[in-house]
Amino acid sequence: MAENVGNRNTEALFHLVDASERLNFPDTAADQVATDGDSYIKTVMKRFAKNKLAMISLGIFILLLLTAVFAEQLAPHPRDASVGRFQAAPYDTFYLGTDEIGRDVLTRLIHGTQVSMIVGIGSVAIYVVIGTTLGLMSGYFGGFIDSVIMRLTEAFMSFPFFMVILTLVSLLGSGIWVVTFVLGALSWPQLCRLVRGQVLTLKEQDFVLAAVATGYSAPGVLFIHILPNVLSPILVNATFGIASAIMTEASLSFLGVGVTKPRPSWGNILSEAQSLRVLTSQPWRWIPAGILIFIAVLVINFIGDGLREAIEGETKT
Repeated sequence: MAENVGNRNTEALFHLVDASERLNFPDTAADQVATDGDSYIKTVMKRFAKNKLAMISLGIFILLLLTAVFAEQLAPHPRDASVGRFQAAPYDTFYLGTDEIGRDVLTRLIHGTQVSMIVGIGSVAIYVVIGTTLGLMSGYFGGFIDSVIMRLTEAFMSFPFFMVILTLVSLLGSGIWVVTFVLGALSWPQLCRLVRGQVLTLKEQDFVLAAVATGYSAPGVLFIHILPNVLSPILVNATFGIASAIMTEASLSFLGVGVTKPRPSWGNILSEAQSLRVLTSQPWRWIPAGILIFIAVLVINFIGDGLREAIEGETKT
């Protein structure tokens, strides 16, 4: 009988050790992302690399980023100096001509790239932090906290997005940092709802319950176990957000309430070409800016599509 009791105790001990190992090393696919991030990232990168259109778009986007970073070195002339003939077609070192006061159009386009990248990436960084944090809290804690955050989200989403931005930028004053902050502060609700939905599913998974059982605090569960599993949709959302922010900034600057003169942006360069005479007889003053906006938004959207397909395990043939 003592031998049987000993066997049962030994068997119980083995079950306890096995359960402990499963708590520390869960086998769920979601937790595999968190515990084996390198292999997951490599897999996504390989899938993304098979998408030729996305890779070409990534190369163009990197080129735009480098242009923004080294704008001072790449610009052939001083940014705001009148150094050429007035309203001249391309000639000599003025490869895209000059504007109404003799400023080099190419130089202003290069510096406009800097504005677009700062606004696009900066505003997305702000709203990703806000939206992700609120979404994690809302989905995980539920109850009163969830109700408050969701009502706040609905309040933000109930107002016309562009009109609110237009009003706030007009009140707070124009400038690159004002536009960046306002865009970031108002763009988080959709990401918040996306993250909340993911968390509601993940918090019932075994690997999260195991983390709670082993004594992880709420911030530890959120940022160590849950957050790595929602990074994929966040990354895709952020990619499309950059394109949206660039378009919004160009629209605001075109209307004269975004990045204002003398600092050039693609939007206010287009704004300077509103007269019929410029549109018909001076195409070098507005066509390049329009093409750059189109290319930037297009390649960022292609990158976002490529990331989504790579994450979902699909590749274009």
